[in-house]
Amino acid sequence: MTALSRASGRTELELAAEAARAALADAGVERPDAILSYHLNDSAPVLYLARELRMPEIGWHNEIYGGGTQSASILADAAMLVDAGLASTVLVYRALNGRSGTRMNTLGLRLGEGTEEQFTHPYGMAGPVHQFALAAQRYLHDTGLTDAHTHAVVAQSRAHASANPRALRREGEPDLAEYRDSPMVASPLRRLDCCQETDGACALVVTRAANAPGAPRIHAVVRGGGPGVSTMDKADDVTRAFSSYVAGPLYEAAGMKPGDVDVSLLYDAYGWLVPRQLEDFGLVGRADLGDVLARREIAWNGRVPVNPHGGLLSEGYVHGLNNVAEAVRQLRGTGTNQVSGAGVALCTGFGGSYGSAALLTAP
Repeated sequence: MTALSRASGRTELELAAEAARAALADAGVERPDAILSYHLNDSAPVLYLARELRMPEIGWHNEIYGGGTQSASILADAAMLVDAGLASTVLVYRALNGRSGTRMNTLGLRLGEGTEEQFTHPYGMAGPVHQFALAAQRYLHDTGLTDAHTHAVVAQSRAHASANPRALRREGEPDLAEYRDSPMVASPLRRLDCCQETDGACALVVTRAANAPGAPRIHAVVRGGGPGVSTMDKADDVTRAFSSYVAGPLYEAAGMKPGDVDVSLLYDAYGWLVPRQLEDFGLVGRADLGDVLARREIAWNGRVPVNPHGGLLSEGYVHGLNNVAEAVRQLRGTGTNQVSGAGVALCTGFGGSYGSAALLTAP
């Protein structure tokens, strides 16, 4: 990863090249033979990066249009290339100037090529935060969770980040009064409930296990979704997130169960998504969510460790790929707030009621 900031003063290509060179050096690879990335027209093109890396030629390459939903599933895209024999070493990256350049909150909803916006704009749904605030309001009502519980999510995230030299928010956890004083963006989401806007880049290298015997393994990846947060007009449950669709197939594909997960790297674009995913992935029952959050059992040394590096709420927002990088560190035993004996890491990618998830395992 590059350093994370709110004003990099550099182009997305410069950021991508730095992260890519660092990942390749970490893997002991001079050049990849395939490159993948995902973005929302806010990044450095793959061919530009190949040229910057002085690659005389390039094999398979692709740019996937999309955001957080891709952060786990792009691992499957890379693994399929390797498994099919189309590449031996795949470089995966995400680079953006998410604060000083194109900001997520200016993208709008882009529903139905503008057709549906005539029905949503009058109700204040001008961007992602407004849409997911509606789902959050209903989810908190249905579960009986309160702002004391969403505060616990944010406070634990900040506590984790205070030990992370990469994190943007290292000032320590806010108390409940400070949390409640945070400006309301779209009820019930306060500013502190929303992830960081970040300049930076992250890169990973995917290859065959035989080429990297000491590296964590991609054990299973699943992508899916349906009616829910993303299509509220068609959903029986407007709080239904991607996690309710992909959790079962993920465990089935991996031959695992929730109790096998040692550490969770959850896509926490908004604080309420942490309990939503804990419930959907079977890590905490709905009836126990309040107690688990209040008792800070999502701490790195708690019952269900979540984002020990601070996650997107506190480390920074590289569209979820930085969470995958931390999963690798945890499985190597070099993570921030290292979870003892971490052998299985759950990584998730959020896209409303569409998304992806991966299970990574230690070698």
